[in-house]
Amino acid sequence: MTDIKTFGLLPKPKSLRRKPGAGFELSADTNVMSCALAKTAVKLFAANVLQIGIKVEIKKVVGKTAKAIVFARAVGFNDEGYSIDVSSRKILVQATKAAGFFYAAQTLTQLLQPGACGVIIPPVSIKDQPRFIWRGLMLDCCRHFFAMAELKKIIDTMASLKLNVFHWHLTEDQAWRLEIKKYPELTAKAAWRDNSGFGMADGVTPHYQDGKYGGFYTQADAREIVSYAAERFVTIVPEIELPGHSTAPLCVYNELGCTGGPYEFESMGGVFREVYCAGNDKVFEFLRDVLDEVLAIFPSQYIHIGGDECPKDRWRECPKCQNRIAAEGLKDEDELQSWFVRQIEQHLNKHNRNLIGWDEILEGGLAPNATVMSWRGNAGGIAAANMGHDVVMTPTTNCYLDYVQGRNATEPKAIPGGFLPLEKVYELEPVPRQIKPAQRKHVIGGQANMWTEYVQTDDHLEYMIFPRLCALAEVVWSPKTGRNWEDFRKRLAIEGKRLRTRGVNYRSPD
Repeated sequence: MTDIKTFGLLPKPKSLRRKPGAGFELSADTNVMSCALAKTAVKLFAANVLQIGIKVEIKKVVGKTAKAIVFARAVGFNDEGYSIDVSSRKILVQATKAAGFFYAAQTLTQLLQPGACGVIIPPVSIKDQPRFIWRGLMLDCCRHFFAMAELKKIIDTMASLKLNVFHWHLTEDQAWRLEIKKYPELTAKAAWRDNSGFGMADGVTPHYQDGKYGGFYTQADAREIVSYAAERFVTIVPEIELPGHSTAPLCVYNELGCTGGPYEFESMGGVFREVYCAGNDKVFEFLRDVLDEVLAIFPSQYIHIGGDECPKDRWRECPKCQNRIAAEGLKDEDELQSWFVRQIEQHLNKHNRNLIGWDEILEGGLAPNATVMSWRGNAGGIAAANMGHDVVMTPTTNCYLDYVQGRNATEPKAIPGGFLPLEKVYELEPVPRQIKPAQRKHVIGGQANMWTEYVQTDDHLEYMIFPRLCALAEVVWSPKTGRNWEDFRKRLAIEGKRLRTRGVNYRSPD
């Protein structure tokens, strides 16, 4: 019988069978045997059970009759797949790769249940693997800045939900957040503005220094986050915005804009017409220098370049940009944007990395090897997938966590006009039927996005993310068949207790 409501497993595993007989009682005499690939997973599991007062012994070998949890490598699983088989004397955990063992340990932790004499893991047989390889959360640290401890807390919680991509938005009109050693003024000046903006009360906002709001991550900070996430099988994908949403760097290096400045820092949201000059070779020298330092910090296969909401006003008026259009035989400013993005893609490809951008990079022609992140509905993703490009689905209708999640007047401030209740996130289907069957393999996953124009504090951030991220986690991990809203809600109630125990500011579902 498959019945995971009582266990509160989230996301739902691909296959679960409840077995007859007694479960496995976890106690101080429990031995854990680990193969080399499972070391990280076993360390995690031991730390989790230690929090409930049980210290387990980790050994290289245990006796055949000993009561034990055995992590053993086996062939036949995909990179993130695993199986768990529980009986009263033994738990056998199998996977082919380290990530599979890690996710098995997360499931084992969720299975822990208080028993009459201790902690019981119920008798079950589980076979599991994710539906998609990209299971993400984007966090905007530009509109408002978040400290390292909060980033690690978010990554920990992502990992517990089997999410594996943290898309880190690091540059914007309002701030530049990553140290670039060749251009130190990017963080000396462009990481700070006169107020937090966005109509928020500055008196309660953290991260003020010398009367200015902001902050930045040193390269050492970024490497620490990369390493911390990697231990939890989360990949950090950095975003360096171009050619639009670039007012902050232009305020420091005026010569990179079409007019030559001066420019003013933005402290409100919106789309601003000051963009990198596409006709200026110095712009590409600057961006290649920046990206070279980014590549040295972030080992991710993908580098996000934004590419969204780039007004063409300045390019239409700029002699250098018009000369570029003529020299390259381009039709218009849309093709100029496509040409701009292709220059950046060529640089990334030369370093064996892949470019990913928001769906506006389709305008004027898509760069040859680009991956598209579809946010303005599904249309961009459908078009890109049908062209043979990989796609991450993240439509505003289902994935924008900056939207208010309830109609209650007590909800905190959020992006005006949006409404995204928990149920709507759970309704996301990342593979639209309009994608040709042969091209559906190009949908590599889905992602939730947390923009922070109106989110200043850690508590507010967590309130907006949880529990909606739990719904996204199930959509991108679990099979489409068997998805059930009422079943999810019952399991979510148990997950909510877990998150609160870990200090997460979890919003109770309506």
